Amino acid sequence: MFITQLVTIAVVHLLAVMTPGPDFAMVTRNSLIYSRRIGVCTSFGIALGILVHTAYSLLGIGLLISKSIVLFNVIKFVGAGYLIYIGWKSLRAKPQSADSSAELQKEKQISVAAAIKTGFLTNVLNPKATLFFLALFTQVIDPATPKLIQSFYGFEMMVITFAWFGFLSIVFSNSIIKTKITRFQHRIEQMTGVVLLALGIKVALSSHK
Repeated sequence: MFITQLVTIAVVHLLAVMTPGPDFAMVTRNSLIYSRRIGVCTSFGIALGILVHTAYSLLGIGLLISKSIVLFNVIKFVGAGYLIYIGWKSLRAKPQSADSSAELQKEKQISVAAAIKTGFLTNVLNPKATLFFLALFTQVIDPATPKLIQSFYGFEMMVITFAWFGFLSIVFSNSIIKTKITRFQHRIEQMTGVVLLALGIKVALSSHK
């Protein structure tokens, strides 16, 4: 039974992770705008967020959040506000001077800790992720499954999340890709800003049902 659950959870979660959303947009942005290291650290922060979702699902807090309009809306609006804030900052991006190392300059503007925090908050404050994990732990995982096994499922999902977004970080931070976008890097950042703003508005208008 546990093997069946493990495979089912792995497939369902991987499909959900691969679906473009706030996490995807944030990793893409940080990998393109900053560096591979920053992109990977952002991915790690997102993966840490998975542990939080797992923890409250095991404790039953996820059910409480889904049933409470107030709690759900608090998470929803804080998350939406965060995405809109990052999106607005990206929209204000300005072109770098041609005689300077734009990549190195921009990399210094965000630390490893800041990258991890960005990924973590983007994932944790996504109300749709809250509902996804609640559905996963109530409909896919048998209630009789030992908590230790359920915790292992959460760790598995964290690893899958980090592996996928880490892969994206490597792809989007590829030197060939970054070289081609250097001249209009600020336009890329502005476009990701538009995407993040749109996602923030979408999250703000989302329903708990």
